Amino acid sequence: MQTTISSKYQVVIPKPVREHLNLKPKQKLTVIEKDRMLILIPQASLDELRGVATGARIDNYREKKDRPL
Repeated sequence: MQTTISSKYQVVIPKPVREHLNLKPKQKLTVIEKDRMLILIPQASLDELRGVATGARIDNYREKKDRPL
């Protein structure tokens, strides 16, 4: 897929990509530039992140002061 940069430097994300990633209007994207590439990462809302760490083990967790330098 391809897209074009407009005269206002806007880019349209192709519909199949928007649908596959479930992107919504006004959703924030993080932009990373690396090795002449642009990487767009959709930011998740707090509601979408709720429960993401359910079941995570917290044993063997070390406090910052206990970590090696």
